[in-house]
Amino acid sequence: MSVVRDLILQADDQLRYPTGGELRSMVQFLAGGAQRLAVVRVLTENERKIVDEAARQLFARKPEYVAPGGNAYGQKQRAQCLRDFSWYLRLVTYGVLAGSTEQIQQIGLVGAREMYNSLGVPMPGMVEAMRTLKDASIDLLSGSEAAWRDPTSTS
Repeated sequence: MSVVRDLILQADDQLRYPTGGELRSMVQFLAGGAQRLAVVRVLTENERKIVDEAARQLFARKPEYVAPGGNAYGQKQRAQCLRDFSWYLRLVTYGVLAGSTEQIQQIGLVGAREMYNSLGVPMPGMVEAMRTLKDASIDLLSGSEAAWRDPTSTS
């Protein structure tokens, strides 16, 4: 779930102490805590603004989604899309706090693929929705917050 937890569990599984490199990774992770919190604060405080802007961008790029027969056509379906946008944004904040994409991958990507496939929601639309969430979020971050990358990140 977090870099520190993952490194400790890895060392414990191998019945050894953390290596010098692992300890340095932990120090880097902890040193980036204030920056991660700043990013999460912006995302959390602007959730509605981000979701609304992401939806505006998505439906401008893909008007067929809100047209009759589209997956976001009608008040109920559109509300469900916006609810999902909020859920994914919250999941991203967890990943930022943890310094890990594990939860995003396991819950967000795998779960979304299964759920949306069963509902007949096209995956390209979900990919585009995630892009609009990213774009709307980055627009609210300062230059250093948007450019910041956890030094322990591998992606």
